[in-house]
Amino acid sequence: MRILTSLDWTIIVAFLLSVIVIGAWAAKRASKSAEDFFLSGRSMPWWLLGVSMVACTFSCDTPNLVTDIVRTQGVAGNWAWWAFLLTGMLTVFVYAKLWRRSELSTDLGFYELRYSGTPAKALRGFRAVYLGLVFNVIIMGTVSLAAIKIGATIFGLTPVVTLAIALVAVGIYATLGGLTGSIWADFYQYTVAMVGAIAAAYFAVKMCGPNDTGTLSGVLSHAAVSCKTSMLPAMSGAGWKSTLMTIFILPIAVQWWATWYPGAEPGGGGYIAQRMLSAKDEKNAVGAVMLFNFLHYALRSWPWLIVALASLIVFPDLESIKAAFPNAQQYVQNDTAYPAMISRLPSGWLGLVAASLIAAYMSTIATHLNWGASYLVQDFYVRFVNPKASPKNQVLVGRLCMVLLLVACGVMALVLRNAKGGFDLILQIGAGTGLLYILRWFWHRLNAWSEISAMVISFLVACFFEWGAPACGLTGWLESGWRAEWFNLSAWKLVLGVAATTVGWILVTLLTPREDAETLRKFDEKIHANLRDLPVGILCMVFGCLAVWSCLFGCGYLIYGCGGIANGYALGGGLLAVSAVATFVLMKLVGKAKLS
Repeated sequence: MRILTSLDWTIIVAFLLSVIVIGAWAAKRASKSAEDFFLSGRSMPWWLLGVSMVACTFSCDTPNLVTDIVRTQGVAGNWAWWAFLLTGMLTVFVYAKLWRRSELSTDLGFYELRYSGTPAKALRGFRAVYLGLVFNVIIMGTVSLAAIKIGATIFGLTPVVTLAIALVAVGIYATLGGLTGSIWADFYQYTVAMVGAIAAAYFAVKMCGPNDTGTLSGVLSHAAVSCKTSMLPAMSGAGWKSTLMTIFILPIAVQWWATWYPGAEPGGGGYIAQRMLSAKDEKNAVGAVMLFNFLHYALRSWPWLIVALASLIVFPDLESIKAAFPNAQQYVQNDTAYPAMISRLPSGWLGLVAASLIAAYMSTIATHLNWGASYLVQDFYVRFVNPKASPKNQVLVGRLCMVLLLVACGVMALVLRNAKGGFDLILQIGAGTGLLYILRWFWHRLNAWSEISAMVISFLVACFFEWGAPACGLTGWLESGWRAEWFNLSAWKLVLGVAATTVGWILVTLLTPREDAETLRKFDEKIHANLRDLPVGILCMVFGCLAVWSCLFGCGYLIYGCGGIANGYALGGGLLAVSAVATFVLMKLVGKAKLS
C-alpha cells in the first residue's frame, strides 16, 4: 500500500470542502418546499440534468464492476450493461416526454394517475417503502462496498472507519442542498471523476513496463491481455456457445426490455424519472436523457477498460492482490483490482484519483438518498401518514429519512462481498417486470394487480433460485448436460425468472377486472400517449443506438490502433463516420417529434 503524502491529502480535503460548500449554497432554496427539495422547482436545463444522470451511474463501484467483468469475461462481457442502451434510447424518444407531461412529484405517483381504487393506493405505498428503503439500501450497500475496498487498499482504513467518513461527508451536503445541491455537485463531481479516470488509465499503462516505461502496445500485446480485448464474444473455443448466449445474445434479445435495473428502467423510472420531472419542459427532458446515454455508454467506458486490462498484468490473479494488501484479504475479489491499481499511482495523482473516486461515490449516494427520501416522504408519509404536512415539515422528514438510509446502507455494505454479485442480484429481482413498464402507458387492459403480481412473483422467483433451487437439485440440473452448453447458471436464472414472471402477470391481468374507464380517460387526456407516434420514436431509438454504439466501438478501435492492433485506425475511423451519419439522421427525425 502506498502512503498518501501531504499533497494527496490536501487535494482530497479541498475537494470534500468544495462539495460541502455547494450543498450549503443550495440549502436556502432547497428548504423552501418539498418541490424545491426533491425536484429543484422543475427548472433544470437539459445539459445539467444529463450530466447529473450520468454522474449518478458513475459510482466508485462501477469501475470495480467493469474490472471484474473484464478480468473474468473480457471486454465483450460488458454487453451485460451496454445492452441497456436500448432501454435508454427507448426512454429518450418515447417515454421522456410522457413523464414530463405527467407533472408528478415522483414516478410512483403514476400508480394513482394510471390506476384506481385501493389496489393503486396500496401499490404506491408499498413500492415507496420497497424501492425507497429496501431496494435502495441494497443498491447503496453495493456502492458502499466499493468504498470499503477503496478505503482498505488506498487509505489502509478499516470498513467501519471508511463508512463513517464516507457516509458523514455525503450526508452533510445531500441533506443540506436537496436535489438542486445534488445536481450542481454532480456536474462538478463528474468532471473530477472523468479527469481521475483518464489519469488512472494513463498511469495504469505505465505500471505494466519495467521502470514505469509501459506502453499501450505492450499492454495490448501481452498474453494475459490479448485474449480479453475483443468487443464481441468469441465464436469458437471451449464454452463459446454459453459465452455467446450469456454475455451477448441474452442481453440484446431479452435483458434490456424484460428486467428492471436502476438507471436503466424500461420506460424510465427511479432517479432518471426524477430528473425528467425536474426539467423545464419536454424538450429539456428529452435532451437530458439523450445526453445521458451518449456520456454513459460512448464516452466514459474506455478509461475503466484500459485500467482493467492493465490489471491483468500487474495483478494476474487474486493471490497477487492479497499479497499486496494483506489487511484487506476478506474483501479481495476481481473487482478489488481497480482500487489496487489506483493505489500505485504517484503522489499528487493518487490524491486526485482518490478524490475522483470519492466524487463518484458521493454523487451516487446523494442521488439515491434524495430519490429514496422522495418516495418515503411524498408517496408514503404525505400520502398515508400526514396528508396535511407543511412544506417545511416535508423537508425535515426528508432529511431524517436520508439519515435512516445512510445508516441502513452502511450495515448492508458490511454484509456484501463483491460488486458483480450485487449486480446479478438486482437483475434477478427485477427479471420479468420490464415489459409491463413499457406497455402500461399504452395497453389499457393492464391494471394495478398486474404490477402487484409482477413485483411479488419476480421477488419470489429470485428467492427460489437463491435458496430453493439448490435444495431441490434444480441448480445442479441446470449446470449439467446441454443446459450448461448453452447458458451458465446466472443466465438460466434470468431466462426462467423472466418467463415465470411475465406469464404470471399476464395471467393475472386477464383474470382481474379492467381498470376504471374514467381513470383511463383522465390519464389519456393528461399524457397524450399516442400509438401513432411510436414508429418515429422507435426509428429514433434505432439510429440513437447505432450512433452511440458506433462511437463507443470507434473510440475503442482507435485506442487499439494506438496500441498497434492491425486495422484499428481504419475500423475506428469507419465506425466514427457511421456514428456521425447516424447522429445526423437522428437529428432530422427528432425534428419531427411533437415536443413542447
